[in-house]
Amino acid sequence: MPFVVVHMWDGRSVEQKRELAKAITDAMVEHAGARPDALHVAIQEYPKENWARAGVLGSDRSDV
Repeated sequence: MPFVVVHMWDGRSVEQKRELAKAITDAMVEHAGARPDALHVAIQEYPKENWARAGVLGSDRSDV
């Protein structure tokens, strides 16, 4: 049972997440031999103020 976890900032629409889950499933079937009915995709979203890179919160970055 493959389990794929996606961590990303919040803000995507339900349709974007739907398309992402489908694309991940298709890639796992094609490249990893996964069965689509056994594959799980979990999307975990974080507010920008709860994620930091190089010691700087996403909410404080100007390059995102």
